[in-house]
Amino acid sequence: MASVYFTKEHETFRDVVRRFIVTEVAPHADEWEAAGAIPREIFRKMGESGFLGITVPEALGGSGGDLFFGIAFLEELPRSMMGGFCAAVSVQQFMATPHILLHGSDELIRRYVVPSAQGEKIGALAISEPDIGSDVAALSTSARRDGEHFVVNGAKTFITNGVRGDFYTVAVRTGEGAGAAGVSLLVVDADSPGIARRPIRKMGWHASDTAEIVFENVHVPASRLIGEPGRGFAMLMEAFQLERLAAAAIAVGSARVALETALRYMKSREVFGTALSGYQALRHRLADLDAELEAARQLTYHATWLLQQGRSPVREASMAKLVTTELGKRVADECLQFHGGYGYMEEFPAARLYRDARAATITAGTSEIMREIISRQLIDDRDAG
Repeated sequence: MASVYFTKEHETFRDVVRRFIVTEVAPHADEWEAAGAIPREIFRKMGESGFLGITVPEALGGSGGDLFFGIAFLEELPRSMMGGFCAAVSVQQFMATPHILLHGSDELIRRYVVPSAQGEKIGALAISEPDIGSDVAALSTSARRDGEHFVVNGAKTFITNGVRGDFYTVAVRTGEGAGAAGVSLLVVDADSPGIARRPIRKMGWHASDTAEIVFENVHVPASRLIGEPGRGFAMLMEAFQLERLAAAAIAVGSARVALETALRYMKSREVFGTALSGYQALRHRLADLDAELEAARQLTYHATWLLQQGRSPVREASMAKLVTTELGKRVADECLQFHGGYGYMEEFPAARLYRDARAATITAGTSEIMREIISRQLIDDRDAG
């Protein structure tokens, strides 16, 4: 469907991304899912194609594109047929490096953002801890200043790219006491002495590596601090809108792929002499899902436009994340049902699409957190990040 938000250049870029994903990535989906890993070579190829530095300035080796180039890219990632691939690539570009690009020193940008855009380094964002999830202000991983270094101790969990990543953008507590005021962001090289990382098995997203990371007296140069000490919480709140819109765009793309996959099957599968797509009960369910998906897509575009205009669309981005991921979960469930028994079989993509859709309502802020943010603005008339 045509959209006022995308130019001809955006759509040309979308076509290029789609061809790349369909020809270079999707054919390897079963192999990478079974291996539980994405080859580093594909990151390099994506970097060479300009897919990992979409919004990074050209002077830093990026494409210098606007947010809608990023949204087009994210919507096409699900054609890889791997939710884990979508997660790994989106974290690399839209979560691990934006803080460094916006607030980091020239040295940090040169050391981490530039090679990330080129696909030479893989990054991760390390916020969640074993005892805290969405309550960032309550994190306990500490970074004690010791001369020209910070000494980091603590643990992070559910970290995408945590096993094979080259560096982590880590939320740490540098200040005394509890609360948001003591939170800072550090860039930590993954091969630093004192780091132990353990892979975590997941229900879905098998191609991406997810880790628990333990920091034990890890010495990090003080120059790896992003921005000013104690400003980490504000930086994270600032970036959450982009993170939620990235999740929404992927959910939209994933739901579209699920519908297309189901429709192809329904047109080829005959029951009592009629293709499944010819039965009105199923046709109308498809129509409802298609209509709801288009509405969710347009909400995501509007929230993205607000962010691009320099506003802080906390409410709209939270709505987009909530609506798209909950809808994506329902679409995946319906499309599995349309396949009948075959939908439950691993040979058919419906099973993987169903498993992978389930994570979307949890990552980047759970649906419950999104509802709380929206309700605070709607009912209590106050902001919430």
